[in-house]
Amino acid sequence: MDIVRAGREVMETEAKAVLAAAQRLDQQFLRAVDAILAHRGKVVVTALGKSGRVGEKLAATLSSTGTPAVFLHPVEASHGDLGIYHRGDPTILISKSGTTSELLRLVPQLRELGSPLIGILGNITSPLARCADIVLDASVQAEADPHNLTPSASSSVALALGDALAIALMSARRFMPEDFARNHPGGQLGRNLRMSVLEVMKVDDQIAWASADDPLKQVIIAMTQRPMGAACIVSESGNLIGLVTDGDLRRALQIHDDIRGLRAGDVMTRNPVTIPPEATLHDALQVMENRPSQISVLPVTDPVTGRCLGLVRLHDIYHSGIMS
Repeated sequence: MDIVRAGREVMETEAKAVLAAAQRLDQQFLRAVDAILAHRGKVVVTALGKSGRVGEKLAATLSSTGTPAVFLHPVEASHGDLGIYHRGDPTILISKSGTTSELLRLVPQLRELGSPLIGILGNITSPLARCADIVLDASVQAEADPHNLTPSASSSVALALGDALAIALMSARRFMPEDFARNHPGGQLGRNLRMSVLEVMKVDDQIAWASADDPLKQVIIAMTQRPMGAACIVSESGNLIGLVTDGDLRRALQIHDDIRGLRAGDVMTRNPVTIPPEATLHDALQVMENRPSQISVLPVTDPVTGRCLGLVRLHDIYHSGIMS
């Protein structure tokens, strides 16, 4: 058995199922978004089994993107947890079969609470579909396993529909990165959105500085003494004119048998990518990684004067998450 091929087929089956579900999105999706936006309170997500895991993730995604949400275990709901409801809180019910008895038993109580029912359902003619006010079609032709048993394609489709709903709401609410940061005070992502390059960049004698006319040997010694992965090459006025990175040094050694006559200006990267000090760490990370050839160090410059202020490294961005 070709294990790699089998794994690829699973992912392709799931991807096709998600694409098919995307093509089926219609006015029901718009109605679901409008129903949630019309309510000032929270959303309740409920499901059982593997769908329950999808529901837990959906509730977390909604909450982190501007739509307060909680996950309700459908069994515990009948033993006191219905107390989380305020009248009119919308409920998202997730079920592959649409026949989950624990969810069906909840419907009368949810009706009494005035809860609009939104179903993410794998069977749009099922009992749950008939009970729901709004139905999002999460049906799949088959699961990704060879016996059509293991929730895989169906879970992926339900997850994707939930993400689509959450992000559509996020866009409708004009939820911005600074809002996201407030909801994520812990963790690397939250710190990257809250912290600026200025707060973590290396400055002054932490950095190797040189002029374009300095001998390359002198630059190498400076970079060895201050191992930041690069030396900033600046003019007399302090403006950045180039950058010598570890990679530039390796390329110089490959090209030249004798580097004793080389100057910094001979090997430096001219007009390197830079970032201003007020940019967020998230911005810096995007600049470093969203490019054909990733970079691990960025010069920080004054956007008005061009003066070089320091360096920020990929290591500084991730280390800030550990130390802060």
